[in-house]
Amino acid sequence: MAKTYEANDIQVLKGLDAVRMRPGMYIGTTGLKGLHHLLWEIVDNGIDEAANGYATTIQVILHRDNSVTVTDDGRGIPVGIHDTLKIPGVQVVFTQLHAGGKFNTTHYNYSGGLHGVGASVVNALSRWLEVEVHVNGRKYWQRYESIEIDGKIHAGKPVTQLEEHGPTNFQGTKITFLPDDRIFEDIQMRSDIIMRRLKELAFLNKGIKLVLIDERPEEPITKVFHYTGGLKDFIEYLNEDKTPIHPGIIYFEGEKDGIKAQIGIQYTDSYSESIFSYVNNIPTREGGTHETGFKTAVTKVLNDFIKKQNLYKGKNGGLTGEDFREGMTAVLSVKMHNVQFEGQTKSKLGNTEARTAIESIVSENLQSYLEDIDNQQTLKIILEKAIKAAKAREAARKAKEITRKKNSLENAPLVGKLASCTGRDPKINELFIVEGDSAGGSAKQGRDRRFQAILPLRGKPLNVEKKRLDQVLANDEFRTIISALGTGIDEDFNIKNLKYDKIIILADADQDGAHIRAILLTFFFRYMKELITEGHVYIGMAPLYKIAKGSKVEYAYSDEELKAKVKKMGKGYTVQRYKGLGEMNPEQLWETTMDPAKRFIVKVGIEDAAEAEKMVTILMGDRTDSRRQYITTHANFNKKDIFQEMGM
Repeated sequence: MAKTYEANDIQVLKGLDAVRMRPGMYIGTTGLKGLHHLLWEIVDNGIDEAANGYATTIQVILHRDNSVTVTDDGRGIPVGIHDTLKIPGVQVVFTQLHAGGKFNTTHYNYSGGLHGVGASVVNALSRWLEVEVHVNGRKYWQRYESIEIDGKIHAGKPVTQLEEHGPTNFQGTKITFLPDDRIFEDIQMRSDIIMRRLKELAFLNKGIKLVLIDERPEEPITKVFHYTGGLKDFIEYLNEDKTPIHPGIIYFEGEKDGIKAQIGIQYTDSYSESIFSYVNNIPTREGGTHETGFKTAVTKVLNDFIKKQNLYKGKNGGLTGEDFREGMTAVLSVKMHNVQFEGQTKSKLGNTEARTAIESIVSENLQSYLEDIDNQQTLKIILEKAIKAAKAREAARKAKEITRKKNSLENAPLVGKLASCTGRDPKINELFIVEGDSAGGSAKQGRDRRFQAILPLRGKPLNVEKKRLDQVLANDEFRTIISALGTGIDEDFNIKNLKYDKIIILADADQDGAHIRAILLTFFFRYMKELITEGHVYIGMAPLYKIAKGSKVEYAYSDEELKAKVKKMGKGYTVQRYKGLGEMNPEQLWETTMDPAKRFIVKVGIEDAAEAEKMVTILMGDRTDSRRQYITTHANFNKKDIFQEMGM
């Protein structure tokens, strides 16, 4: 008999309980990213104080019990009684969704935390939270807890009144919270992730000091991030493993219609562009209207110089934006009111007025900079690089036409190489890019041919970081990959044509295998970045050891796992160390690495675009000393979270 659905069946979640019921709606995930989102919500409140001129220092402390303390020397959260709710302002901030001082411009000219849910969501998803407010020479304190009553969790309830604890010489806010292990998969925050974000915030907010203290190691670690040069220091950091082709950094700032912008630009001898944009300190990884305005202005200003000096007589007249951005490293930081981000992740700016304002600011300032007599040599270098890029683009266009013709006549590069799957549903199909013919043969025999395709690589592919697109297209290995994926490449890339939901890189767990992974990831990062940002690229993790005892067989993916499994197995076992994928027979490769029910695969993402860019430059660039140091630090090639450590 069907259940009736009555009005009384509708569940009403009061206060913060809705946040615990659907945490993904507020922080995206209960994994590592969501855990750190709690910290960013509190840190961003301090940054908003600093960005509006009220704070100079923000400190983050990671405690051994996994609680976290964030302190800022801003104005302090209001402690007076709220007119309507009749409770202290600080209690309103931590217990009411959509409550805060950022919905108008009276108290915050520019703010990243626009939705007013930050502090209250942190409270809702913590076991406990304590807040200290130091204001007007007095210290105030209150504690909140997520309490279980009759089997139900009641989120973020105040368990004390707001208490006055005497005089203080400090001004600001101190918040300590313990993420709730009933919500999160793991409540241990990662210091490397936190350091990357604090460094980024310090670059974007010139002169502000951000301090991280990690009390968890035997010897506590303190890191201080403080950059008096702001975006200039940021550009220097991004380019320290590249070779700039002109002295100094092109820097300017301006304001139009209430929108402020700071821009830093420097060209290097690389063949790719690296543009990083931010709105109110929030990284806009997918760009948006501000980036469009920036690119439009750069193209127009530099084309005007090209035409004025009659420097280029190409087939189609002026140069393209891609020509002018080859080798460009740029940081664009925008501050504005009423920000409209597209999507839940705040990763793309949608305000149309931002395009007009940024285009105007960049056009006026860039033109003035390049017209200055002292900057004529820099202008000459930039224009010469753009003209070379245009000629290379024409060569790449011809190479693409040849590639298209080859692919339309047949799958010549793919014959005898790609083992297609029989299924035709791109939403479930997988492509394994496998190191070596031997492992490729095992993978072809061991796979589930209904949805798994195999593409073996013969030898090490080209390092695309050091080559232009026409040279990449001349490489058999990459032409094969492009043809297999079906998306096209570079400006012709269209993710709607992708033939596989998962692209899984399968290479040996040694230095050569790591190099192949790095080469392939660099290729996707430079020419098919949307594959990574949309979550289609994975690293397959092959086991290092096979442990056998009679008919019982176990596999270990690290030395630590080997020790644990050997101990569990007891006496009389044998251990086989796999030197490479080629040593596995088809059944073993399926069972350990390809079977969706048992395998370990790591999704490659871009948490921090600037750090991902720097990592690619270090691993694939010309500076051998930087590469050696980086590989030494991250030398465990089979570590399951190494790619998160590396910023990707």
